[in-house]
Amino acid sequence: MPIEIGHVEAIFRYPVKSIGGERLEVANLGWHGLDGDRRLAFRRMDDRSGFPWLTAGKLPDLVLFAPKRRENDAQGELPTHVRTPDGEEMPVFGEDLAREVGRRYGAPVEMMQLKHGIFDDASVSVIASDTVREIERLAGRSLDVRRFRPNLVVRLRRSVPFQEDEWVGGVLSFGEGDEAPAIAVTMRDLRCSMVNLDPDSASSAPEVMKAVVRANQNNAGIYGTVTRIGRLAAGQTIFLHA
Repeated sequence: MPIEIGHVEAIFRYPVKSIGGERLEVANLGWHGLDGDRRLAFRRMDDRSGFPWLTAGKLPDLVLFAPKRRENDAQGELPTHVRTPDGEEMPVFGEDLAREVGRRYGAPVEMMQLKHGIFDDASVSVIASDTVREIERLAGRSLDVRRFRPNLVVRLRRSVPFQEDEWVGGVLSFGEGDEAPAIAVTMRDLRCSMVNLDPDSASSAPEVMKAVVRANQNNAGIYGTVTRIGRLAAGQTIFLHA
């Protein structure tokens, strides 16, 4: 029998890898994650590795850029513009934006679009708010959940931090019924230095990652792959199927 573990507290989408995200009340969960999530990324043009994407680990300022949509030309799930840290709005595929990011990084970049997204390990990331609060306690500072770049934030019925580890190998469904969207929980989320970055200032606090290492072997939250598509909404009940 499925177990009710909590409800969806918040939904986030990140149209451009490593820049600021968008908080949503509803979202469509497709076979490749949330529609419009991480479909764009800056490619380092001088990089020939298997991971050429520019991330905030290499340019912390990226988190200060924000996706924007202009009503008169917004179509679909992708942003039309990006707002720079200086407040200027530039077309998402424009040369000015690529030049500005390249200037800050110190090498040329270009915006790329991938139909199925640019993900590190899996297409959906989930973290419980209780886990964030425990890391906050251990780090000795207030933490915005956006540091952890989740797609879904869970408010747990049973308040136990790092409870997400218990879900690996199971399936999470969102809402009632056999048609409810669902993800298979494939692995724990092994964290990188991005959790150290304040999403509003890009300042680094190494004690955050140290707290995750100390508390749970550097894991916080889980990754999942989509097993049933559908509509996600804040407030939906979440069930764990073993």
